[in-house]
Amino acid sequence: MLDAARSFALNAHGSQKYGDRPYAFHLEAVVSLLSPYGSEAQVIGYLHDVVEDTEVTEDDIRRLFGPRIAECVSLLTDSPGASRAERKAATYARLATVGGHAELALVVKAADRLANVRSCVADQKHGLWEVYRQEHPGFRRAAYRVCLCEPLWVELDALLETSSGDAV
Repeated sequence: MLDAARSFALNAHGSQKYGDRPYAFHLEAVVSLLSPYGSEAQVIGYLHDVVEDTEVTEDDIRRLFGPRIAECVSLLTDSPGASRAERKAATYARLATVGGHAELALVVKAADRLANVRSCVADQKHGLWEVYRQEHPGFRRAAYRVCLCEPLWVELDALLETSSGDAV
């Protein structure tokens, strides 16, 4: 299923870019971070942006990858809103209620955010790094669960607690 999810996601994202790189760069970075959490987490990692950023629907994901994967992808898809702040506030409110088997989505969300922040640091994207830094307390309150994926959170916290000049 992992190869199918990778192929599906790469096809769905097509020629989309992640900054100056092909979108596959971001997907591979997320999935690499998810390797300790199992193949199901990696499948969700490949699919985490397809509903938000392509023509793929949640029903497509459910039909092709099953209800659990579709539920997690749905949780990872930003809520609608007029601004990033509105979208993130609604998404974080939804993530704060997640429990049980759906917490796998929170692992993927942490890996996605860590991959994004690592890219900001590597590419010296000061403005975007600052956005993530300012969002971090709310994001952490919504998505963090004790002992769920501590190594991801330790690195993410460290990268975002560094002063802007030191991190990027």
